[in-house]
Amino acid sequence: MGLLLSVFGGGGSVLATPLLLYIVGIRDPHVAIGTSAAAVAVNAAVGLLVQARAGRVKWPCALVFGGAGLTGSLIGAHIAKQIDGSQLLIWFALAMALVGGSMLLPRKGEGDAGVRLNGAMTLKLAPAGAVTGLAAGFFGIGGGFLIVPGLMAATGMTLANAAASSLVSVVLFGAATSASYAASGLVNWPVFAALVGGGAIGSALAIPVGRMLATRVAVARVGFALMVLATAAYVAWRALR
Repeated sequence: MGLLLSVFGGGGSVLATPLLLYIVGIRDPHVAIGTSAAAVAVNAAVGLLVQARAGRVKWPCALVFGGAGLTGSLIGAHIAKQIDGSQLLIWFALAMALVGGSMLLPRKGEGDAGVRLNGAMTLKLAPAGAVTGLAAGFFGIGGGFLIVPGLMAATGMTLANAAASSLVSVVLFGAATSASYAASGLVNWPVFAALVGGGAIGSALAIPVGRMLATRVAVARVGFALMVLATAAYVAWRALR
């Protein structure tokens, strides 16, 4: 997860739940979702510190978006906990398909690096954040594939600024979602610790891997997107069985 997130800038966290279910052996989908959400929040917080030091985070815009979605993420998590595990996995497979599909879309780096929050932007950011938070809480994922384009569309900021600023929302949404699941006893803390430790190792490995893929990042991204789509199909198949 740490390697994929660091190399591709998103999408890796969505693989956490199926990995916990089908590789690690956690049987309850709710526990898998709650545990992965907690690990995603911690890993995103580490990434946020790095991006903040580099000056890429647009804090006013990021806080409006994330603050508006915080309540939505709690509502989404509460709704998800009321749904049967098999049905929830079908919805989760749909979210994975959307993530994989979004990674196949071309990305544009143009935008205003000096963007400043104003009233018009706030009116766009708040509802977009609320909807995204609801989805992130329901599916138990970081939601970066929705946050980044949402920030860019509402403010006109660059892709680099949006990717960095999105981590604020990922931390908030992940923390709120995992807190809701933890309150219901649906977080496996030893597995959470292992995910965080492994994520740190993967992030470190991403530096040499990123250099290796520097000239083939587009091809690698397509391959990763196809893997996410294939995993989504497998999750749906298992859930329907």
